[in-house]
Amino acid sequence: MATTITRSALDHDLHTIRDDILRLASLVEEQTERAVRALKNRDIDLAREVASVDAHVNELRYKVEEQCLNAIARHQPAAADLRLIVASMHMAVEMERMADHAAGIAGVVVRMGHEPLLKPLIDIPRMQTICCEMLHQTMEAYIRNDASLARTIVRRDEEVDQLYNQVLRELVTYMVADPRTTPRATYLLWVAHNLERTADRVTNLCERIQFAVTGELGDLSPEEDEN
Repeated sequence: MATTITRSALDHDLHTIRDDILRLASLVEEQTERAVRALKNRDIDLAREVASVDAHVNELRYKVEEQCLNAIARHQPAAADLRLIVASMHMAVEMERMADHAAGIAGVVVRMGHEPLLKPLIDIPRMQTICCEMLHQTMEAYIRNDASLARTIVRRDEEVDQLYNQVLRELVTYMVADPRTTPRATYLLWVAHNLERTADRVTNLCERIQFAVTGELGDLSPEEDEN
């Protein structure tokens, strides 16, 4: 009977951790989308809202970490349960940093003020869409304990890298042709860099899911997945 009660208590804590991880991911996805929308629409008020929500993301991250540590202390879980708790704790940290990237984009929008964009936004919104799709799919892998899906998601990081390199080349071309465009080009480059780093951190989430499910801890890359 005691074992049943202990298992039930652990399951309750694991569900609570999972729910807050999903809540954190939803916030990060929303923050990333809103930050890029603020850039597209030159909406400084929306950008400031994104920056203000960052504190709530931080609080939720610390809440998840505390829950994970308490679950370990109370239940002394082993094997898969312990791996899931440790993975969740690391995932919370990664997602808090992803929210920092969204706040960084919002900060760029505020710094730009009402200065016109250097060029129409094409590749940057695509980067944002892929990042958010990757994060959403990663949470599906997390819920389903699906390491195979996690490895598949990592492949999309290459799409974001390619778009980032395309943005970089185009912005360098502007700056070389007319050095006066450098400040506005740099703003967009910062935005693209934040999105590129967001995709990298989704890859880190996938690595933690693989660890939770299989016990294997290491870098995931498209090359590894294909072999």
